[in-house]
Formats: sequence, structure tokens, C-alpha cells
Amino acid sequence: MSIYAVGDLQGCLEPLLCLLKKIDFNPQHDQLWAAGDIVNRGPQSLETLRFVKGLGQAFKMVLGNHDLHLLAVAHGVKRINPKDTLRAILQAPDREELLTWLQNQPLLLIDQGYVMVHAGIPPQWDLVTAERMAKKVESVLQSDRCVTFFNNMYGDTPNSWQTSQTEGEQMRTITNYFTRMRFCNAGGELELENKQGPRHGPSGFAPWYSHQARKTSREKILFGHWASLEGETGLTKVQALDTGCVWGGRLRLVDLETGKLTHCDCTKLDQDVIAV
Repeated sequence: MSIYAVGDLQGCLEPLLCLLKKIDFNPQHDQLWAAGDIVNRGPQSLETLRFVKGLGQAFKMVLGNHDLHLLAVAHGVKRINPKDTLRAILQAPDREELLTWLQNQPLLLIDQGYVMVHAGIPPQWDLVTAERMAKKVESVLQSDRCVTFFNNMYGDTPNSWQTSQTEGEQMRTITNYFTRMRFCNAGGELELENKQGPRHGPSGFAPWYSHQARKTSREKILFGHWASLEGETGLTKVQALDTGCVWGGRLRLVDLETGKLTHCDCTKLDQDVIAV
């Protein structure tokens, strides 16, 4: 069995099929892991969601901010944004089946010696803490309290996790760490406005993975979300998977056993893509 990890799909199904064709992916024997943001911004959000769900046990993922946004819209908490490409999902006959499946996906995946998360893990948390925090949110997200969660999900504050926060504030902070974080300081204080590359961070802040005292420095971490990194972190144990496919870049796939990278140029797709 081979395990492959892919970055943010964001409704870009054809590039994914291009990659799977290149590696001769077989869902009977292989696994595909996705670092979240399965949907939105790209042209085939519905088709992408149906495809990955249809892979069954051959597919694993973590939730990204766009996936959570879709669920918030579906629950009537947030209005659809003019830039969103989610309407086809919301109007699909299998809408409820797809959304229920998506809502039951994790924020953090730990498997085969790897940790996958959409955006990152704050430097002050070790893996045990990160897993506990992820389960804290997942338990609410997958319960009848999910609407309350979505109502509290949006916002940039608080900018760090504190035991004194209300439950809603803690949930929002945890969610922002796992699905929106790029820059933070050594104590885990977030700066969520800057989306540029690592050299352009605001004073006092740095990429979450670059802090010397980061408590997950021994873990092999896979993440997406930060397209302007262009797949480079400078660290062998931290792999950035989002290479900006939806913005005209390439979609990246990594073989977790060999480390081999496979790319599909999203602007030069062969029309002979296949459905796996």
C-alpha cells in the first residue's frame, strides 16, 4: 500500500485526477490524504466532494477553513459569499449525505508516524495537547450543539488560547489555530491578517513552524493553507502541501514512503483525465 498526501484541492477535481493518473493510484490498495479545503473557490466543488467521499476507506482528510465555512452556510449561520463556489453543493440532491460526511471529518489526523493538519499547530502545544484540543472541537462539531459552534466560529479574537476564556472563545481560538494560522509569536499569539510569504511577517511574529521552542518539533507534520509558501518550509519534518492550484499554480502530491513529489500544472491540463 502506498499513501499519498495532497494539498488544498478547493474544488479543483481535474488536477487531482491528473495526479492520480500519473501515480497510477489504486483505491483498492493505496490511500490518499488531503490537508483540508476540499471545496470552494475552484470550479468543481460538488464534484470534488463527491469524488473524495466516494473513495471510501482509501481517503482521509482534515477539515480546513473553507470546509467549515461550507458547513456554517449549510446550517444557516453564514450567508454565501459572492466568491464562494458552494451553491451546487447546497442545491445537490445528495447534499445532506455529503455534508454529514464532511462534518464528521477530523481537525487533526495522526497516522503512520505523521501528523496532518490544515494550517498548523501552535508552538506552545505538544502533540498530546493538540490532539486533546482537536477532539474538544470535534465533539461539539459532531453534536447537536454544532449550530452554536458555527455561530461562534468567525472572528480573529481572542488571538491566543487561555484557560480563562469562555467555551465559545476557546473553540474559536482552537479552530483558528488548526485552520487559519500562518504567523504567530512564540507564545501562540496569532496574527491572522498577513497572508504573504514567511519573510514578510509582521514584527514580533514568525511562521508557526519556525519557532525554536516549538513543542512538536520532533513530529513529522503535513499541512496546507499557506499557498504563498510555494511548498517550502526549510524543514525536513514539516511539509507544506498547498502550492496554490486554485490560483493558477500546481497541485502537489507527496508519496509518504519515498518522499517523491508529483505535480500537476493546473493551467496546462491534458483533457484525457480519468475517473479513478
